[in-house]
Amino acid sequence: MTSRTATTFPPPVMEARRWLEGVTFSADRPLINVSQAAPVDPPPEPLRQEMARLVMEEPQAHLYGPVLGLPELRAEIAAQWSAAYHGAVRAEQVAITSGCNEAFCAAIETLTAEGDEVMLPTPWYFNHKMWLDMAGAVAVPLPAGPGLVPDAATAAALLTPRTRAIVLVSPNNPGGVEYPPETIAAFYALCRDAGIALILDETYRDFHSSDRAPHDLFTRPGWEETLIQLYSFSKAYRLTGHRVGAMVTGRDRLAEVEKFLDTVTICPAQLGQFAALWGMRHLGPWLAGERAEILARRAAIETGFAPLAAQGWKLLGCGAYFAYLEHPFDLPSDALAQRLVSEAGVLLLPGTMFTPPGDPAGRRQLRVAFANVDAEGIRTLIARLAAVSA
Repeated sequence: MTSRTATTFPPPVMEARRWLEGVTFSADRPLINVSQAAPVDPPPEPLRQEMARLVMEEPQAHLYGPVLGLPELRAEIAAQWSAAYHGAVRAEQVAITSGCNEAFCAAIETLTAEGDEVMLPTPWYFNHKMWLDMAGAVAVPLPAGPGLVPDAATAAALLTPRTRAIVLVSPNNPGGVEYPPETIAAFYALCRDAGIALILDETYRDFHSSDRAPHDLFTRPGWEETLIQLYSFSKAYRLTGHRVGAMVTGRDRLAEVEKFLDTVTICPAQLGQFAALWGMRHLGPWLAGERAEILARRAAIETGFAPLAAQGWKLLGCGAYFAYLEHPFDLPSDALAQRLVSEAGVLLLPGTMFTPPGDPAGRRQLRVAFANVDAEGIRTLIARLAAVSA
């Protein structure tokens, strides 16, 4: 008998880190690590000071809390989401989870039985595929098409009686693209009419290039019957190690989610929740600065890409934390990615980690996660990649 964990592949980021074993990097040519989409810097000092105070002065920070999260944090998300999306979100429609990945897992557990189908645009976020494998669900690839933006009409043709949900990630991981509001609206309409769920992962919403709401779904009557929105505090406030995420959906679904969360983690970590709440209330200007920096890095890639374009590279998508590239070499991307460690001093992830086995597109693609590389580092990265020959 095959175990659930044996049905899927090893964690890609951990696999890539093993490529560093036995490789040395000189002081004048250090490793450029663009493999993982997570900030390595700690939270800003004011937040760390507040967390230190909480550790010493807030007894609840060390105890079990409600399974669905800190009531004050749920209410704050509801209020800020209602304002940002010009819609209506109530606190009882919000759950706090131990990171956004757990939110996804919980959502899938409320939707699927053995053999049910969930549609994932490709290139997909590999942890989504891994959980579907381990949950006994079937991941149905939806090729994203031109500009890495999926098409609702194409998705409609792939629906079957076993389809339970379609998953969108915008801004996208790994592609970096921001799905147009009309694309998100079309998928919402498709899911609503088919009686299935739309899981909309907005982990990177704080780094969207538009100042407008990325969609209007929360303005629609009965949105909670179709929409499951996911979010992460890891990127916004650098709380990666504290594992705080969120799910926004209907109360009936959250009653089912509560069963999963109580069994897996009992409750989200209290300290991280208090930190997220303080960040939401006090770090707006700081977060705006973080967004501006990420947008500047995106611009540095777009304006500095010419040396790679001249050699046949293509920039397929760029935004949030990511640039998604097509390389010009007659070499699978997983083999190329391993070569780049020693030849270019660059660690990135191949498209084969984001696509089904044998997908020809994935063999030509690479993901760059630039969360920890500034504009100067991006110029160095492009120069190193441009120096690689077949």
